[in-house]
Amino acid sequence: QVQLVESGGGLVQPGGSLRLSCAASGNIVNIYTMGWYRQAPGKQRELVAAITSVGRTNYADNVKGRFTISRDNAEKLVYLQMNSLKPEDTAVYYCNARNPLIGTIYYWGQGTQVTVSS
Repeated sequence: QVQLVESGGGLVQPGGSLRLSCAASGNIVNIYTMGWYRQAPGKQRELVAAITSVGRTNYADNVKGRFTISRDNAEKLVYLQMNSLKPEDTAVYYCNARNPLIGTIYYWGQGTQVTVSS
């Protein structure tokens, strides 16, 4: 019942910034925990940041202080503001929505490419 569409990826120089957006659809998506994950070539998908329906957040250690996740429940949008980008941030970034009461119910977007290169 939930569809997710990411946007905002692109090519940026080290030290630059990007803001990713995730547009969600679905009647109950506002109660879901939302997250951003990323997957680099040859590596497993990893959690970047997550935010609950009431705004509680957590971040991967290697993005703390640089990335900020936020959500606008009225518009059903989730954002990832990425600052001080590093080459190792290069990956496909995926939006995720998870039912907090039934963890096996979750959804993925198709991803957006972020490339950090000079």
